[in-house]
Amino acid sequence: MINLDLATLIGLISGFLFIIIGVSTGSGNVMSFLHPASILIVLGGTIAATFVSFPIKKVLSTFKVVKNVFVNKTFSPNEIIQQIIRLANVARKEGLLALEEAAEDIDDEFLKKGILLIVDGTDPELVRNILETELAFLEERHSQGQGIFEAMGTYSPAFGMIGTLIGLISMLRDISDTSSIGPNMSTALITTFYGTLFANLIFLPISNKLKGKSKEEIILKELMVEGLLSIQAGENPRIIEEKLKTFLAPDVRKTLNNEPEREEA
Repeated sequence: MINLDLATLIGLISGFLFIIIGVSTGSGNVMSFLHPASILIVLGGTIAATFVSFPIKKVLSTFKVVKNVFVNKTFSPNEIIQQIIRLANVARKEGLLALEEAAEDIDDEFLKKGILLIVDGTDPELVRNILETELAFLEERHSQGQGIFEAMGTYSPAFGMIGTLIGLISMLRDISDTSSIGPNMSTALITTFYGTLFANLIFLPISNKLKGKSKEEIILKELMVEGLLSIQAGENPRIIEEKLKTFLAPDVRKTLNNEPEREEA
C-alpha cells in the first residue's frame, strides 16, 4: 500500500514557513531575500557538480526516486509474518512442491522468488546466498541515491560560498562607490544563505529520509529470508513466528496481530 508521507510535507512546509516568519519579523521585507542570481549560482552549480561527480544515468534515476520521499510504501510486518506462516502450514501439510501454487498469490517479488527457489529444490545455503546477494545489490542501489543527495548537501553550501566571493569581488571592484557597498555585501551573503538553506532543509534531509526507508525495507527482506529458510527446514510455524518477531522493535511487536494463522493440530 502506498500513502502520502505527511512528515516530509510538514517538515518542508513548516521549515520554509518558519524561515519566512523569521525574516518578516527581523527585516520586515521577505522580498529582499529573493535573489534569482543567487539561486541560480547555488542550484545550478550544485546540479552541475553532481553531474560531474556521478554518471548521468545514476543522477537521472536518483531524481526519479525523490517521489519516494513524499510517499510511504507500507510494508506491514504483520502481513508478511502471517503470509510466511501460511506458507509454512502449506509446506508442512502438502509438501514444498505445493508452495508453487501458493506463490501465485504473493505480491512481493522477493518473497515469491524465494518460494520458487525452494520449490525448485535449491540447496538451502544457495537459497540464502542468492537472496542475500540480491539484498546486497538492493542496498547498494539505495546507497547510490542517498549518496548523490548527500553530495548535493555538501556542494550546496560550497556554491553558496562561491556566490559570496563573487559578490565580494563585485563590491571591491566598485568600492569607490560607497552607496553600492551595502547592496553588494547583502547580495554576497544571501548566496551563502541559499546554500545553507538548500543543504539543510532539502538535500541532506532527503538523503536521511531515503536511508531510513531503505533500512526498513532491508530489515523486512532479511525477515523474509529467515522465514523462507525456516519453511525449507520444515520448522513449526509457531516457532517461525517467534523467530521472525525478533527482527522487529518491541513497539512494533505490540502492534502485531496476536492470532496469526498457525498450524492446525
